[in-house]
Amino acid sequence: MDAISRVSGRAIAFGAKNIDTDIIIPAKWLKTITRDGLGQAAFETIREDPDNIFDAPENAGAPILIAGDNFGCGSSREHAAWAILDLGIRAVIAPSYSDIFSGNAVKNGILPIVLPQAAIDRLMEVARDGHTIDVDLDTQTVTTPFQDRFTFDIDPFRKHCLINGLDEVALTLDRQEAIGQYELQTTAAQSWLTAGTQV
Repeated sequence: MDAISRVSGRAIAFGAKNIDTDIIIPAKWLKTITRDGLGQAAFETIREDPDNIFDAPENAGAPILIAGDNFGCGSSREHAAWAILDLGIRAVIAPSYSDIFSGNAVKNGILPIVLPQAAIDRLMEVARDGHTIDVDLDTQTVTTPFQDRFTFDIDPFRKHCLINGLDEVALTLDRQEAIGQYELQTTAAQSWLTAGTQV
């Protein structure tokens, strides 16, 4: 996955609460075996309205989504994170998330930021007025051109993974030498495990 340390630009002032994964990506899209193109189906039911916020010209390419409480609730589907990422969003800011969605987001290179409702309200106002928002993962801050500065907490391991672009496969490959040594030691100490097998 792509590393992420800073996200700057327009933000989509969505703000809706209890947006479940079926709203983020409808179930009919779960048959796909590729992540490519899922952005076109992201928030499909909302985008049926021609005046929807996601297709507004001023939000084209916006890398930040501001959402409401309990974002990503509902069924566990990694496709929800894939669709948001394919839409071009690298950071989501909300008061709370479903744990499963938050985990899937991080594993796919999306930064889920938790801020109190008062901060969300202010960022929604800034975004609606067309101003940019800056997210800095290194300093764990969200700032605006008006000297607003909001700090957020993030698990240190998640932060490490996002800044270094490490998904679960990359983390495993990073330990390849240690895994190889373990396999050699295990084979030597418990040779009966491999008896009769061909390598």
